[in-house]
Amino acid sequence: MLSIYNTLSKTKEVFVPLDGNKVRMYVCGMTVYDFCHLGHGRSMVAFDLVTRWLRYSGYDLTYVRNITDIDDKIINRANQNGESFEALTARMIDAMHEDERRLNILPPDQEPRATDHIAGMHAMIQTLIDKGYAYAPGNGDVYYRVGKFVGYGKLSRKKIEDLRIGARIEVDEAKQDPLDFVLWKGVKPGEPSWESPWGPGRPGWHIECSVMSTCCLGESFDIHGGGNDLEFPHHENEIAQSEAATGKQYAKAWMHCGMIRINGEKMSKSLNNFFTIRDVLDKYHPEVVRYLLVSSHYRSSINYSEDSLREAKGALERFYHALRGLPRVAAQGGEAYVERFAAAMNDDFGTPEACAVLFDLVREINRVREAEPEVAAGLAGRLRELAELLGVLQLEADDFLQAGAEGKVDAAEVEALIQARLQARTDKNWAESDRIRDQLTAMGVVLEDGKGTTTWRLAD
Repeated sequence: MLSIYNTLSKTKEVFVPLDGNKVRMYVCGMTVYDFCHLGHGRSMVAFDLVTRWLRYSGYDLTYVRNITDIDDKIINRANQNGESFEALTARMIDAMHEDERRLNILPPDQEPRATDHIAGMHAMIQTLIDKGYAYAPGNGDVYYRVGKFVGYGKLSRKKIEDLRIGARIEVDEAKQDPLDFVLWKGVKPGEPSWESPWGPGRPGWHIECSVMSTCCLGESFDIHGGGNDLEFPHHENEIAQSEAATGKQYAKAWMHCGMIRINGEKMSKSLNNFFTIRDVLDKYHPEVVRYLLVSSHYRSSINYSEDSLREAKGALERFYHALRGLPRVAAQGGEAYVERFAAAMNDDFGTPEACAVLFDLVREINRVREAEPEVAAGLAGRLRELAELLGVLQLEADDFLQAGAEGKVDAAEVEALIQARLQARTDKNWAESDRIRDQLTAMGVVLEDGKGTTTWRLAD
């Protein structure tokens, strides 16, 4: 039975969908003004894991992840580049999809874009005005009246009185309360805009997600997710808007994943301490990066470093060494490992414990591979089956272990030297065998001798 930590209740709760076996999940996606950094990759991979496990568990999942394709950062970057915001966002969306494919991230079922839902935003804003939760001061802006929403702060546990301390209103704003936030922004010179009942302008950030989520999934849905940096104010404001507009609970469970950290600080573009996904993939195999992201619990932070990536690479090498030389057959045996893996994942998607189960399975494969090769092959199939739920171990072993060899060594030359060494060993010419090994070592090739075979990989 699946339990999920719900940020709203601050406890783990047994997961019971709102509608039978159907699960509806909305996750806040990217603001597409630049290439995705590894922190974005953390969120994408975290909810890809959730998606894989829910579907494996038999749920009928609809997964929606939005794209924010209009905001201040997009407008500023497009102006800097001398291009339209549409051209900028189109390029960045294509790049995001390429990053996802390389990290083996399944595409969401729906990927709504903010600019396609302007009319829905107008409708929700008007509903909020009609109910007294929003007001238009006449300057083209529309604001949400935070003080009127009784449940404000229930997600983040922040109190309105505390938030008001130190809050201030800018000179050019027409807010009634410094905590009120913008739903619609009146047009400014040089900015793209859309017509509205309050004059030309563009949407505020928070209203976008309220409208896209309810449009795609209904007024109430099962899971809302995102990075833990979105808990306040973005998700808090989403709740206030949506529940005031509909009178219904917005999302039943809230899931927040941890951040990537560099020297103890959140990886972010605003701090200029980020690595884009493509920067990292230029140096490390995509499965290594993905394994780094899945081996930590989704709610924990990950400290990014060269050491952590090398550890992830070493873990994958252990897995692939166990698979090497075994035929691909259907999963067979290892039912106890399946039960342990499921128990870990059903406990709030406990991937560290699930990875530990995979290591135990590797030890069992290595224990029986010589004496019972058919049993080992069946267990190897089980290992691949479980690892697929984490999005790893789907390559051929040599393709991973020899990845990066192209341009560094001549694979045909390496194979020829290995065959020459095997012949020298058959002839008991140990000096020649050692000489060839030394030659390969100098080339950066590591040999691994097995029963009647020798395989190779590049040295770290």
